[in-house]
Amino acid sequence: MQERPFANALQQLRGAGLRPTRQRLALARLLSEGGDRHLTAEQLHDEALDVGIRVSLATVYNTLHQFTEAGLLREVVVDASRTYFDTNTSDHHHFFIEKSGELRDIPGDAIRLSDLPAAPAGTEISRVDVVIRVRPDGDD
Repeated sequence: MQERPFANALQQLRGAGLRPTRQRLALARLLSEGGDRHLTAEQLHDEALDVGIRVSLATVYNTLHQFTEAGLLREVVVDASRTYFDTNTSDHHHFFIEKSGELRDIPGDAIRLSDLPAAPAGTEISRVDVVIRVRPDGDD
């Protein structure tokens, strides 16, 4: 029996408690193709347009934030002007290649964190994200 093209995306959205609208389904399907990925909203918008999905950039941003809130994506803020959305939601960290703007995964157990400060009163640490910026040797 052949599976419907949107079956996995439909299952993901319903499992996360999100209503499977046409645009959410299309974007979820794009995000799930090709394994673990790090994308900006602009990159996903361009991909959507390239395959004939008519969606505004604002809708892409809203959908990515909804997917992040639902636990389908992780948001990785590299700096104030650059945010990536990561399809790998497991515990891991990142190398940020400054020259190309690329993110690469670092396994979570490859970095040891010790002596974290106590969280402020009334809060708890939910996650620690490490982004290690790298550049070619000799670049200043």
